[in-house]
Parts: sequence; C-alpha cells; structure tokens
Amino acid sequence: MAANRLTILTLAVLTACGGDRNASMAADSLSRDLQRLPVDSSATLSDQAGATPVHTAPAPAPAHAPKPRPKPTPVKAAPKPAPAPAPLALASGTTLSTDVDREISSKTDKPGATVTSTVASDVRDASGRVVIPAGSKVTLTITEIHESENKSDKTGKLALTPTAVEIQGQSYALSGSATALERTLRDRKTNAGDVAKVGAGTAAGAIVGRVVGGSTKGAVIGGIIGGAIGAQRAVETQDRDVVVPSNSKVEVTLSGPFTR
Repeated sequence: MAANRLTILTLAVLTACGGDRNASMAADSLSRDLQRLPVDSSATLSDQAGATPVHTAPAPAPAHAPKPRPKPTPVKAAPKPAPAPAPLALASGTTLSTDVDREISSKTDKPGATVTSTVASDVRDASGRVVIPAGSKVTLTITEIHESENKSDKTGKLALTPTAVEIQGQSYALSGSATALERTLRDRKTNAGDVAKVGAGTAAGAIVGRVVGGSTKGAVIGGIIGGAIGAQRAVETQDRDVVVPSNSKVEVTLSGPFTR
C-alpha cells in the first residue's frame, strides 16, 4: 500500500515538471521497480498513526527436571543385647580362709555373742570370677563356749556359726560352720573354788587321821595328807579358758550354695 502511494507521488512530480517523455519513461521504470519489491504485509509501518505495537510473549522458561529422590537409608536392625552374665555363686563345701578380728575367750564371751573375721584371700567360682573378695567381713555367732574344767580336757567347748558376709558394703546371708584353727587353753588364776577344794581336802584328812590315829598327832598328819590330796584335786580340776587369739586363723566352710 505504501509502495503505490510512493509511485503515484513520483508520477505527479514528474508530470508537474513538464510532461517530458523522458520523465514519463523514467516514471514508468521507477513504477515497475517499485512493484517488483517484496511487500511485507505483516510489517508495521511507521507512518500509520495510532498503530498498536505488538509485544512478543517471552518464551516460557524451560521446566526444571525434578531432582531424583534420595534412596531411603536402610534401617539397621538394633543389635541384640548381650546376655546377662551368670550370677556369682559358690558351691556348697567351699572354704573361706579368714582371720578373726578380736580375741575370743570363754572368760569374757558367752553363747550368742558375735565376732567378725576378715577374708584373707579372694574366693573364686569355677570360672575364676571373684565372688567374695579379700577384705570382706564374715559375721560369726558364738553358739557354744565353755571353759575346760579338768586336766584331761584338752579343748574346752567352742562352736562358731557364720551367719553373714559383708561385701563392699552389702550384706549377704551365709550358712556353714567355722573352725578356729589356733584355739588354746589358758589357766585361770586360783579362785575361791580352788581354795575350797584344798581346804576341804585338809579338813577331811584331819578327821580321818584323828579317827584312825586316835590322837592329835594323827589328826595333823591326816590333815597334811588330806591337804596335799586337796591341792592335787584343785590342780586337776582347775578351770582353763578356751581362747582364740586375735588375728588367728578361722576356716569357714559353706553348708549350702552362696549366690550374689
């Protein structure tokens, strides 16, 4: 459309200039050249008033490829708890070597009194584990105690019974027997009973001597002989205390299984 207008305008100018034939020929040539030009019908002409510019829509942004999902971390099975260790135990018949913490004497101790002894060395189970460590305290009850009353008695009376053991501040029941390995007899000082034995012997001898001898001399001789017999009797029947010295050995033997 714009090319036609330009051709008409050019022809009018040439005609106005005199109608020269050459000018007419030139105008025809120019018209043909202009008609050969390609016309872009979609192009926007700047001479059109009020033309609305065409805005090209921006190309859509390329869609981002979705990120691959992370592979789930395999859940590890919880480790099996370690089996609980077997309880510490000692079999019946196990012996404990202990040292008594104080002296035991029939002169001062009575049945029912208690005394402690200290475990001398670790006591282990069949697997070698320490069940009763050295230094633990064994409680012993004096169940029987009596002095020796005649010279033929070499031991007197003493019985000890273990009842408990204290391990690291914790007390455990214990059953068994205990033997004092260093028990002795200690002579007591002469007492009123021993003097009475001598006096009784003297008096009896004097009476017998007077009856037999029929005189004072016989009574004196009988008294001397009776006194000697009474003294011998006193020696033979003199009380001797059962004594277990402090720090001496006491062997404890379990009469049943011990567990802690």
